[in-house]
Amino acid sequence: MSSVGDKSQVFSGLKALKNNADAGEQDQLFRNMGQLFANVSNYCNDSQVSQYDEVLCKLVELVEVEAREHVAKLLAPLERAPGSVVMRLAHDDIKVARPLLEFSNVLSDDDLIEIVEGKTEEHRVVIAGRENVGQRIGDAIADNGGHNSLVKLLENESAIIGTHALEKTIHLASSNKDLAERLRNRKNVDWKLLRKEISSAGVKVLSELSLTESPNGSNANSVSDVVYNRMRSKAGFSASEWKIAYSQVKALNDRRQLNTITLARFVRFGYGHHVAAAMTIMMNVSTQTFVKWLASQDYVGISVACKTFGLSSELFEGVIALLPWRDAPQENEINNVCARFDNLGQDDAIRILKLWQDKSKRSHIKEAV
Repeated sequence: MSSVGDKSQVFSGLKALKNNADAGEQDQLFRNMGQLFANVSNYCNDSQVSQYDEVLCKLVELVEVEAREHVAKLLAPLERAPGSVVMRLAHDDIKVARPLLEFSNVLSDDDLIEIVEGKTEEHRVVIAGRENVGQRIGDAIADNGGHNSLVKLLENESAIIGTHALEKTIHLASSNKDLAERLRNRKNVDWKLLRKEISSAGVKVLSELSLTESPNGSNANSVSDVVYNRMRSKAGFSASEWKIAYSQVKALNDRRQLNTITLARFVRFGYGHHVAAAMTIMMNVSTQTFVKWLASQDYVGISVACKTFGLSSELFEGVIALLPWRDAPQENEINNVCARFDNLGQDDAIRILKLWQDKSKRSHIKEAV
């Protein structure tokens, strides 16, 4: 597969962009490039993905909707796909965007929220039915969506619907029988406890809709408890969560949008696996090494890497508390790790990391011999 990233091959078809190439040639080149990437995506490094992204972004402006739809279907199921062209196609007509909005793991919550806020109701309906709809996406749909997307959201049992989205929907349900029925059928909502979290106007509507008891007499948790329990069930390292997070963070890096500001947003919204994936890429640490640190509760390794990178003490504390460790660190552990981090100088951290890298190289050489 050494030829996969050969720049001359990747760009060889760009002659179709010049010399007054007709639309048919451009369409065929776009389809061929999409198919080629789909075939070799598992073997591409970051530089090679960037080359494909550049070519496809140039072509996407020149081709007809049928070709864009074809390539969107090719890219939708891939774990690694060129981030910029995926975003362009996801903002396209719903016929083009649908497979990406429905299936692509490359699109982050922020990407999907941007589409919810700026595109059509058809786009919102597809997003509302995704396998994993986070609370922030649900809030965005509640704020921007129409009848169809709200119904789809309420029907999606895998969607996390927080207090904000529920209260917005409750008010709309007072004059919408479809929404009222979906609310009644929604599982894991304790209406009694919800009454304590919403406005007096919302409580009045709950009473009018007779939504005052837990469904089927169950002892469901409050909305916030449901969200917490779902988060807690994902505590620790999850291979499936890691794959999704790594795909999305890689796409952000493709678009040159991965930095400490992005990392801070992941921390703010509680995206632990995204934090881990971002640090792996930003600090140029192998995924095997970083996952090993998490599995072995190696606070020292991550502390040294973070100090080398120049992470602030405040952001480091959030990172340590949120990373998907094997076991969640206790408060006293976090305090001790942060104190050692503050006392470690950046020059010392760089020197320690170099010693580790040299030792690792010698170990590999010895094993080869």
